Amino acid sequence: MTEITRLHDEKYALKDILSVLKFPKSTYFYWKNKDEEIDKDADLKEEMKDIRETHKDYGYRRMRAELLSRGYKVSKNKVQRLMKIMGIQVTSYTRKTRKYNSYKGTIGEIAPNRINRRFDSTIPYQKITTDTTEFKYYYADDSGNYQTGKLYLDPYMDLFNREIISFKITHQPNGQSMLEGLQAAIEASKLCPYRRTFHSDQGWAYQMKSYTRLLKDHRIFQSMSRKGNCLDNSPMENFFSLLKQEVYYGRTYHSFEELAQAIEDFIIYYNGERIKEKLDFRSPIEFRLHHASFAA
Repeated sequence: MTEITRLHDEKYALKDILSVLKFPKSTYFYWKNKDEEIDKDADLKEEMKDIRETHKDYGYRRMRAELLSRGYKVSKNKVQRLMKIMGIQVTSYTRKTRKYNSYKGTIGEIAPNRINRRFDSTIPYQKITTDTTEFKYYYADDSGNYQTGKLYLDPYMDLFNREIISFKITHQPNGQSMLEGLQAAIEASKLCPYRRTFHSDQGWAYQMKSYTRLLKDHRIFQSMSRKGNCLDNSPMENFFSLLKQEVYYGRTYHSFEELAQAIEDFIIYYNGERIKEKLDFRSPIEFRLHHASFAA
């Protein structure tokens, strides 16, 4: 086909070219139309590649939503088909890791499960959930031997739009860092016009007198999952799973700083750019701002 096109561009008559090459006319036009069909989607495919570079976990629904926002009118079936042709379907790691367990028994006050799996809210900052997760990195000591280091992430999520409103990254959980993280979340959610509820598991830090006192001082209800029931805090579990699929599983980090930066970058991306179908294909921050524009 390429040779025929070249000769035709050089002003040779198409019928003469086909006759000399003994190439059926019907076959020529079949492949010519095929080539034109592929060319018709060339710009669309380039745009899809560009989207994939930024949003590596987008399936066809969010891919289509992003294309629509960029001015491309395309059906979800076509997006799904092109993603398959291009080999850019979503693949995710499902490697299991040992879950960090902060439960040390009943060392303080156990709050009732006020959230009780009612994870949705129509009011920004009214329902906040938190948890702690563990990461590992590997570094060479002075003898050149590799050692394992650990990093802990303590984020606070607004259940209104699943936005991470504050987070703390530490070498290991301790009372001071947990209180600093709580204080940051209280400050970030202070504009809520109603009484807030902060939810967590029954980890030792959330039972500390200083932790529960700080919540009471700000008239914030405390809520806790039932012991050993991760589904009672599934929005945060889902966030941890997404985070680890995107920046952790299948990768090796060689310093605390490198791993911490990757996590911070993802949280910024997650809040500001990553659209969710549940949020009308907006990012958490976009959804909050859109809601505020109507409430004003």
